[in-house]
Amino acid sequence: MFSIGDYAVCPGHGVGQICDIEEREMGAQTKTFYIIKILANGMTVMVPTDSETGIRGLVGDSEVEEVYKLLKDHDIKVDNSTWNRRYREYSAKIKTGSVVEIAEVLRQLFLLKEKKALSFGEKKMLDQCRELLAQEFSLSNQSDKNSVNDKINSYFQ
Repeated sequence: MFSIGDYAVCPGHGVGQICDIEEREMGAQTKTFYIIKILANGMTVMVPTDSETGIRGLVGDSEVEEVYKLLKDHDIKVDNSTWNRRYREYSAKIKTGSVVEIAEVLRQLFLLKEKKALSFGEKKMLDQCRELLAQEFSLSNQSDKNSVNDKINSYFQ
């Protein structure tokens, strides 16, 4: 359970802060929802408190280190399928909300960018992945988001 003021990650949206916990009538039953304000864009989302795939807490130090280790490893096969197939596959990974999945997409896009130009959608996705990771890592480690962004970028220079 989360409390008002806690930070939580909404898959596909990013980090948000729980503003309220409300009960709503849904047909014949009453459901409880977290009201979450997404930090990146100010959007407000409602997530059922009993949802298994709804939200998760911020990552810990071990997950952050795992992601940095993954970003360092450039010895992988770059996906050369069509851009729209890659885009669908990457979108599905981002929607899981897993920092490891998001980092894998980020790494793939950075490495693909070295070989050829990215499509407009892929460029946006690269920025989205970097933003999702930087926002969460900066909050979980109480560090500056720009320094986290710089650290992520340093793995690909």
